Amino acid sequence: MNTFKPILIAEDSPNDIELMLEALETYNLANRVVVVHDGVETMEYLRCEGKYANRLPGNPIVLLLDMKMPKIDGLQVLRQIRDDPAFKLLPVVMLTSSRQEKDLVMSYEYGVKAYVVKPVEFAEFLEAVKSIGMFWAILNELPDEKETTNG
Repeated sequence: MNTFKPILIAEDSPNDIELMLEALETYNLANRVVVVHDGVETMEYLRCEGKYANRLPGNPIVLLLDMKMPKIDGLQVLRQIRDDPAFKLLPVVMLTSSRQEKDLVMSYEYGVKAYVVKPVEFAEFLEAVKSIGMFWAILNELPDEKETTNG
């Protein structure tokens, strides 16, 4: 059940961030949106480290992860997430401009829940992000993290 956990966006492009925030705002979601700008910052947020050491613990409702980011790219972030039992149920959506088959295959091998190629057209990009936000924040049901830590 969605208890208004945040939506985490890991994206380094200011333009894409602006569009994503605009798209998510159209649904007036009660979920807060947190933006991180590279792979290191993504992992610090998830692990409550660095500038996120004092944030409330718990996973976001979904991570929208860009593949091509500085410091640690999206595939490396995804691999770190799936290697950590604390994040095994975290839904990760790869939101990328890459249409390379190897990126798609590796994303699924590393446990991504969806792979979405960023549309080039403004309106299509907004619609894609709105659909992703609507699905993960409103429609999808996730198990309670407390109930799944023993298994």
